[in-house]
Amino acid sequence: MAENEADAAQQGGEQKTIQPQKVYLKDVSFETPNSPRIFTKKWAPEIQVEFQNSANEINTDLYEVVVALTVTTAVEGETAYLAEVHQAGIFVMRGFDPQDLHMKQNVYCMRFLYPYASAAVSDLVTRGGFPQLLLSPLNFEKMYFDRVNRLKENAVGEGEQSDPQQA
Repeated sequence: MAENEADAAQQGGEQKTIQPQKVYLKDVSFETPNSPRIFTKKWAPEIQVEFQNSANEINTDLYEVVVALTVTTAVEGETAYLAEVHQAGIFVMRGFDPQDLHMKQNVYCMRFLYPYASAAVSDLVTRGGFPQLLLSPLNFEKMYFDRVNRLKENAVGEGEQSDPQQA
């Protein structure tokens, strides 16, 4: 019966599928440029977190998605550590139009990969001799739609500026 349902779904149109295939660390870096001196300072860190992501097609319906987290922590104006993790995953993604595919790569895949990246950064920091670092969860759906809306506003703004010039 399950086979009949799958056949019926495929006959009605291509079925939408997202299947994680592999999760791996693509790149890792940890630096403590001011050690051991930094360990003698009062621990009152200033933490800066940067987040980036990318997606590349490997093959038909097969994509590598990468989340890059960079954490720079300073104490009294000196860098205590810089931790960077590029957490990657390979995903089968089929049946999505280009807009939906882009959204799934930037929302679903980020939700899937971010906990791995966050744990890797935390592990690096702890192994580096520093207090545990727990990164806050991120709302990838809100981040995605905020970015899309900003791009639309910029496009409209540029269009409004160019209209008077055309007249």
